[in-house]
Amino acid sequence: MALLKKKTEEKKENAKPSMKDLYSGKESGSETKGEQKERVYGNAYKVLVKPLITEKASILNSENKYFFEVAKNANKIEIAKAIKEVYGIKPVSVNIIRVSGKKVAQGKIGGKRKDWKKAIVTLPEGQAIKVYEGV
Repeated sequence: MALLKKKTEEKKENAKPSMKDLYSGKESGSETKGEQKERVYGNAYKVLVKPLITEKASILNSENKYFFEVAKNANKIEIAKAIKEVYGIKPVSVNIIRVSGKKVAQGKIGGKRKDWKKAIVTLPEGQAIKVYEGV
């Protein structure tokens, strides 16, 4: 039995590092249970397209409600996780609205704008998001 343990230990020591180890910058087995990954939900910037800055949105900011344009296939859970990752605040509630694109005409030629999805995110009392930084 002891001989079997020695052989498995030798294999672990002589084993090549896996591709995950090479790209993560850490050796296998060096992670501790207390460490957490920095990015829990890597698709946050695909889910949140942009914050909507409108007159109505600025009025509702006083009630801790923020408007975002989100991906058409995103659901409430994905949006909440994305807000948590990007801004570090867990939302109290998320409401979603599907907005259909308007019919438009350029002279004789008719067309339609894209359909899109809007999310209204309510944050806890005392928490805020700085959405006007780049405006």
